[in-house]
Amino acid sequence: MSSLDPNSLENGYFPEDLLIQKQGSFSVWYSPFDYVNPAAKIVLVGITPGYQQASNALRKAHQVLMAGGSIEHAKSESKKFASFSGPIRNNLTGMLDFIGIPQLLNIPSTKAFFEDQTHLVHFTSALRYPVMINGENYGGTPAITKTPFLKHQLESWFAKECQMLPDALFVPLGPKVSESLWALKEKGMLRGDQILDGLPHPSGANAERVKYFLMKKSRDALSSRTNASVIDQARESLTRKVNNAIARK
Repeated sequence: MSSLDPNSLENGYFPEDLLIQKQGSFSVWYSPFDYVNPAAKIVLVGITPGYQQASNALRKAHQVLMAGGSIEHAKSESKKFASFSGPIRNNLTGMLDFIGIPQLLNIPSTKAFFEDQTHLVHFTSALRYPVMINGENYGGTPAITKTPFLKHQLESWFAKECQMLPDALFVPLGPKVSESLWALKEKGMLRGDQILDGLPHPSGANAERVKYFLMKKSRDALSSRTNASVIDQARESLTRKVNNAIARK
């Protein structure tokens, strides 16, 4: 990574020496998302790093290494720097606060995950390294659990992270990630009570569902694209799971 020219990332493609594997329309590229925080209490799980997130991580790692930092420090810093930036962060922390994660961890807000309490959280993806399909960011189709090439990555890399975090709670971002976590649960790699699934995806494009989850928008004001009953059930289930975790402390 120290020999990487950051300018080579500005053309919208990865340098060929970062290619990990290729099969058919799929390609997997290295970016420094290897770091695992073994002290984490909460694991935030996306589907796979997109090109922008991956290039940000590579630039940050290069910066740390060029300043004399170790490889492990570069991996840690680049992962924190590139994870869940922009509007997605506010939506995510708002929903985590709503379901009671601050009470579970004795912190004022999950915004602290990105400030002075980074040791409490692990940022990761079901597919650890950036996956592209036909040169574009992979977005969940075809499904990870039904595609042997992707399923192998899930079980090879992400499953190992699960084993390193046996007491953490896993928050999947989106139904495709939830499906992957429950598939690992069926293989005995996760427990059901570790999976906090059902949060609307925190992307800006999902603003209406996020607002309804946070009870900032009434059911009557929702568009036909939002299934209020599904969100109501998820909100109730998530709050119950977190309250149960608080009771077990």
